[in-house]
Amino acid sequence: MTHTIGKPAIRKLAATAVLAVAGVALSSGAFAADFTAKIGHLESTQQSRHVHLEKVAALVAERTGGAVEFQIFPQGQLGGQREMTEGVQLGSLEATVAPAAFLGGFNPAISILDIPFLLPEDDDKAQALRSGAFGQALCDSFDSRGVECLMLWPNGKKNFTSNKPLASMEDFSGQKFRVMDSNILIEQFKAVGASAIALPFGELYTSLQTGVVDAQENPLDTIRAMKFYEVQKHLVVSNHGAMEDVILFNPTFWSSLPEEHRTVITEAFAEVIPDLIAHKKAAVAASLEEIKAAGVDVRELSAEEKVAFREAMYPPARDAYVQGAAEEGLQLVLLYEQEYAAATK
Repeated sequence: MTHTIGKPAIRKLAATAVLAVAGVALSSGAFAADFTAKIGHLESTQQSRHVHLEKVAALVAERTGGAVEFQIFPQGQLGGQREMTEGVQLGSLEATVAPAAFLGGFNPAISILDIPFLLPEDDDKAQALRSGAFGQALCDSFDSRGVECLMLWPNGKKNFTSNKPLASMEDFSGQKFRVMDSNILIEQFKAVGASAIALPFGELYTSLQTGVVDAQENPLDTIRAMKFYEVQKHLVVSNHGAMEDVILFNPTFWSSLPEEHRTVITEAFAEVIPDLIAHKKAAVAASLEEIKAAGVDVRELSAEEKVAFREAMYPPARDAYVQGAAEEGLQLVLLYEQEYAAATK
């Protein structure tokens, strides 16, 4: 026996089906954001950069009512830093948070951050430089390279380790330090009588172990994570080298956002900086305790020693930077020195 369904019943069934589909869509988040940005970076999910990118993503989603979604890809999932930077330039990637030290070939102006003792020790004074005219000019230098720089993000500072004593500046003389391939860093060590050898990061542990180099410079949490303390006897907590991140967006994507969304994003990145600094300090403190427990001889540079090291290292490193970055670099240095004097007076 065949049953037929009348039109009212059909309409009722159709309406029920539509509501059911809508319910599934809502519950599964199927309604996409108006703007989605993939953001790639190199650090692990436990490190400060990633933790605070996730915080920024949450703030942006909340404050734009879900209109802007950040999808974070850590640990080089989207390629090495060069690939990610080029992706942002070409538009295949919306954004990256990149270590400034990896961007010198892309933008020679950013290598000013390789100069030792560049930022004041005090967090507020350092942030004044980052967020002031100097930081803005440094960001503006990316405009001609086809990317939009939002701001600098702090990511710790470098320190010295060696298999030979580092009890005084004189002890640096004759030692072989591994450096990234940078004339600025080579001049930094030459200024205190040391030689600098550019080696890939992946070869550093073995090079320290076998005596190819005596010494190296890195943040304390990197020294711990890479276990360099296993093949080094001495550590000087110098905080001499600024490890800054640069937040880069694709210009086409950035300009496609409504102005209020751009404001929300910029404010969110700036807002988490104090937490970012605190998170990094906690990681550094834990790393220092682990390094001490391993039996490494640890000492901290005194304020007087930092002045002496800056006086020795800063001028030749600055000159090497200007030589590489030409007139653009010279103008940045002049602005930096003016801003540094104002921040530290």
